[in-house]
Amino acid sequence: MTEQAVERVVATPAAITLIEQLKAQHGPLLFHQSGGCCDGSAPMCFSESEFMVGSSDVKLGMIAGTPFYMSESQFGYWEHTQLIIDAVPGNGGMFSLERPTGLRFLTRSRLYEDTESAWLENHPVEHMTS
Repeated sequence: MTEQAVERVVATPAAITLIEQLKAQHGPLLFHQSGGCCDGSAPMCFSESEFMVGSSDVKLGMIAGTPFYMSESQFGYWEHTQLIIDAVPGNGGMFSLERPTGLRFLTRSRLYEDTESAWLENHPVEHMTS
């Protein structure tokens, strides 16, 4: 088993740059990825004061000092992969803060290696409470 912490969510340099720009403009942020179709399947960036995390959400980690949440049901599909948040040209989700920038956040993923999976089994996600 690996002794090094395994991140469930990471960000590319392009995503970090965009997050920092949005934080400078809007203050503290949070990400939420709920699953489903259309905007719900994209990572959505909100002002921390404008989104209420629910009791069925899990905290996957932090990217650029910003918490990243996902619905527990969606996590069931993604738990074996590391999420890699990127920023690419395009329109963000309807309510996501990056929409006017000409960039959008995009989730990529990779499967964990066996040693990473073993470490993660001993370090479960943080379940939110209402």
